Amino acid sequence: MMRDLLLQSAGLATIAVALIHGVLGETKVFAHARIEPERLRTLIRLVWQTSTVAWIGGGVLLLATPWMASEPARHWIVITLACVLGFAAFANAWATRGRHFGWMALSAVVAMTVAGY
Repeated sequence: MMRDLLLQSAGLATIAVALIHGVLGETKVFAHARIEPERLRTLIRLVWQTSTVAWIGGGVLLLATPWMASEPARHWIVITLACVLGFAAFANAWATRGRHFGWMALSAVVAMTVAGY
């Protein structure tokens, strides 16, 4: 079914975006950032990577949704992830003034997710 394929594609894309987010955070952002004290630097890195792990979890849920055979589960997974990833897209676009590709990738994931509803 096409809507299942859209959700699964959104799930794979979400996982890819999350992994890129995590790697870029470590190699580009935190490799050059000066944050004092050191424990605050560690906290901020962990919070950054929390979104990476959460997005991977969301991607897994999107991948698994077609096999759940539950319309309420599909409904709440799609609604929740569209809101979470939509907010992340908005925040990325606003914070970077649209100069980072992350908001476009997240927006594409939201579009696929909603289309698969």
